[in-house]
Amino acid sequence: MKKALLYLLSLTLVSMLALAGCSSKKGGTDASPASPGASGSSAPASASANGTPAKLEFWTFNELHQKFFESMAKQWNAAHPDMPIELTATTFPYDDAHNKLLVALQSGKGAPDLADIEISKIGNYLKGDPQLVPLNDIVEPVKDNLVMSRLDNYAKDGKYYGIDYHVGAQVIYYNKEILDQAGVNPDSIVTWDDFEAAGKQVLDKTGKPMTTVETTDQWTFWPMVVQHGSDFLDKDGNVTLNDQANVEVLTYLQKLVKEKIAIAAPGGFHHSEEYYGFMNGGGAAAIWMPMWYMGRFTDYMPDLKGKIVIKPMPVFKQGEMRSSGMGGTGTVITNQSKNQELAKKFLEFAKVSKEGTIEIWKQLGFDPIRTDAWTDPAMSEPNKYTDYFGTGIFTFLDSLKSEIAPTNIKERTPAVSDVIKTKAMFQALNDLKDPKQVLDDAAAGIK
Repeated sequence: MKKALLYLLSLTLVSMLALAGCSSKKGGTDASPASPGASGSSAPASASANGTPAKLEFWTFNELHQKFFESMAKQWNAAHPDMPIELTATTFPYDDAHNKLLVALQSGKGAPDLADIEISKIGNYLKGDPQLVPLNDIVEPVKDNLVMSRLDNYAKDGKYYGIDYHVGAQVIYYNKEILDQAGVNPDSIVTWDDFEAAGKQVLDKTGKPMTTVETTDQWTFWPMVVQHGSDFLDKDGNVTLNDQANVEVLTYLQKLVKEKIAIAAPGGFHHSEEYYGFMNGGGAAAIWMPMWYMGRFTDYMPDLKGKIVIKPMPVFKQGEMRSSGMGGTGTVITNQSKNQELAKKFLEFAKVSKEGTIEIWKQLGFDPIRTDAWTDPAMSEPNKYTDYFGTGIFTFLDSLKSEIAPTNIKERTPAVSDVIKTKAMFQALNDLKDPKQVLDDAAAGIK
């Protein structure tokens, strides 16, 4: 255990803005007052009988998540004057937040009541006997309305330990202005062969690349792998990074680069300042990223307002799913909390109830995990996202809900994620090394 902890504490990761789609520094629109519903049961034993607020502590690595929970605490107190809470929320740097929480849980002292754990890190907290509180009693009653694959990412042995902020449905964003100049209809792009052909036409007619690929992150490669029926790990946690399907995807991406249909993203990934400037100036015709990337457009690429259309991902062959669930951050309750039942009810109120998930859209601009919220009229009310992309965002998403392929998040996910971001993508898409060899070497290193 000590060696594992020392290894974790020694890691220095590259910029983590992209992770979970939840680590941007700017967020969605301010929420209007609301009163999301809770379970309606009597006050937990830990809540003060005389109305004195019960203290809850929350740790996160994203100040937008902090603001969201602070907002929901105010709404909770307005709706539950008989069991008020006093929420103390703190935002730490990404690595510090995860390392500090892991040390506190392993030492048995110093952990908060609630905490955010980014999806690529959750494997570190599910090893052995998780020091987290199972959340089945707030999940299972409404599971028919939840995208359960998002809960499965934070589960072990049938117990759910984290509640995600979003689905992270993977989509492709097209710059229709560029496509129109090239005479390309985005609705005609159904397969990746279609995408390649359209890319050649865009390059020939406009001189611009069709898309960009990340060389220091995983959001170009991973969603395509999952749609193609594979993953980096199988359901049992075995390394499948170098499976044939994965080699096919990476070979295809390298081919796009060699043909100049794709170029390396300026700055190395889709969350760099250089990249935002490049795309804002009409640098490329398309980018595929999760739905949570909408906030990057609104905040960092304002000149593309009204020019971007959102479409399903192309597929390699008929029958494959046209989306996948990417990124995420699960909010957990630690077993050191002295107010576990109250913390659970508050978490249900904020992130599981239909009204709470609508607030996630309003405040954070994320695609919430409750599908019955997607068709609620509140989801099409004007905000900066509907102003930028139009009002049909969730009508589109609802049409895709049966085609969102799940990912396998396991104990080795942190190690796989690290090697993809720090080695494999750069070697294959910048140095143009043999894709199979790159993935074979990466898989061997992880094993």
